[in-house]
Amino acid sequence: MRDFTPITLVAQVPNVLVMNADTAARLRIQSLADLVAHARANPGRLNYGSGGNGSAGHLAGEMFKAQAGLFVVHIPYAGGPPAQLALVGGQVDFNFDNLAAASANIKGGKLKALAVTTLRRSAAMPDVPTVGEAGAAFGLRDFDISTWFGLFGPALLPADTLVRLNKAFVEALASPEMKARMGSLMAETAPGTPEQFAAFVKGELAKYERVVKASGAKAD
Repeated sequence: MRDFTPITLVAQVPNVLVMNADTAARLRIQSLADLVAHARANPGRLNYGSGGNGSAGHLAGEMFKAQAGLFVVHIPYAGGPPAQLALVGGQVDFNFDNLAAASANIKGGKLKALAVTTLRRSAAMPDVPTVGEAGAAFGLRDFDISTWFGLFGPALLPADTLVRLNKAFVEALASPEMKARMGSLMAETAPGTPEQFAAFVKGELAKYERVVKASGAKAD
């Protein structure tokens, strides 16, 4: 917020709570409610992987644990691909992964998608409920995490330049070609005004600050 000027939010990609399919079958977990119930009945027995301490997957897991009141062990890996390999290989029980990255293994039956982490269902997988829908009874009604991309300029960008850049990018993102390309990447375009984007970023900072302070998470 100090060193850059927000121009516009570009797109958002849902994250998804995925389990190793064999683990889910063995533990008879078919839904998010089943996962929460099992974790509550077996504190410390389940674990989840992430791309590293302080990563988006780690913070999503900590938020999930805090809101649902769970004791689940975090296992950090050196990046998203190793974390996903560990999940596919059954070394961890579940992950919060990017939907685009996890989709092939979901469709291939290696991973079971329990819920997407955004407030709305993903158009790419409309049959998968949101965490808020599936976990409303467990304190997860307002759970909302996504991978997002935005455009920033340098600090103190002149107002006329900011308006011109915002207009150009918003128009480009509204084009059918760009929407189709984003859709193929499971991303949903989300352009807006600089003011809207600045407010969004401030909200994200506040949300993750609470999670970091509560969990003691530190970046590697």
